[in-house]
Amino acid sequence: MGLFDNMLHSDQSLFKNEVALSYEFIPKTIPFRENEQHHIASCIKPLFDGRTGRNIFVFGPSGLGKTVACKHILAELEEQTDDILALYINCWKHNTSFKVINALCDALAYRFVQNKKTNELFSAVRQIINRKSAVFVLDEVDKAEDLDFLYSILEEIYKKAIILITNTRAWLSTLDSRISSRLMPEVLEFREYSKAETNGILSERIGYAFVPGIWDKDAIQRIVDETFMRKDVRLGIYLLKEAGSIAEERSSRRIELRDAEAAIGISERTAIKGSDRLDEEDRQILHTIESNPDSKIGDVYRSYQEAGGKKGYKTFQRRVARLAKDNMVKLERIAGGREGNTTIVKAVRKGRGEKSLTEF
Repeated sequence: MGLFDNMLHSDQSLFKNEVALSYEFIPKTIPFRENEQHHIASCIKPLFDGRTGRNIFVFGPSGLGKTVACKHILAELEEQTDDILALYINCWKHNTSFKVINALCDALAYRFVQNKKTNELFSAVRQIINRKSAVFVLDEVDKAEDLDFLYSILEEIYKKAIILITNTRAWLSTLDSRISSRLMPEVLEFREYSKAETNGILSERIGYAFVPGIWDKDAIQRIVDETFMRKDVRLGIYLLKEAGSIAEERSSRRIELRDAEAAIGISERTAIKGSDRLDEEDRQILHTIESNPDSKIGDVYRSYQEAGGKKGYKTFQRRVARLAKDNMVKLERIAGGREGNTTIVKAVRKGRGEKSLTEF
């Protein structure tokens, strides 16, 4: 065999459809999420009969298919009927009521938004939606700085189903009573994938994205093992793409174990520290939690105020829920007792020699 027999030519690629490795890609089927999708679809089904739907709260850690499953349902809904509007909003990108309603205007092709106030825009949105029915998917809803838009949807949209997506169940307990009493959602947890399911998902993506027969089995297994250990399928999809790019860079016709190892090494070196995403207010809240381990959230809030914290209690709760979503703290809901339901806030324990997030 010659030295260059296994090298790619400049016009060749290991990828047949690189888009299949993007986070926005929606596969034809969502493997191992059939039960969850059927549950969500059952909440939407009454809209087909001219009745209002049921609301549902979807939670589970990142990378478990919550968003892609809901987008898949919306895509199928759009194929089946024009009478039910399918509206997806990412509340991390659109984190205020004004931004959410602007995004709804865009989704509804309502262009007369300039110089209009939030209530004026919602009035226009309401008139358009109430001619039909609507499914609202509010992804990363815990990132919203206010929930006035949710209250308005609950109060003023007639026939609807609302799907709220977050990483942790604890956020639901932070809702204002005027919203929670109207929302009354069903609760659906997305469980973690087994190793066999992780293998099935990544193998399917390989089939979508790569030229057949170019992956060594041990390279696939290494990425499956890493993905399962880190409990994030999105990471696995990233590793597939990165390993393919590394193999291409060395002009290889195959993706080998060394390419998978190199991709994992890159992911570890470029991982963003959780604390790098925190603003000063979040850092102060996290420091207060670390200083008051395993305490009731009300007690932590009082310590936060004593240390000069300026945020109101509801905003404080939302920020704590966000820290829990990013696995920086843990929340434990305790039911009953003399004081009723209570949330215990726990600092994430660090290994020996590992710094607290607030020490970076």
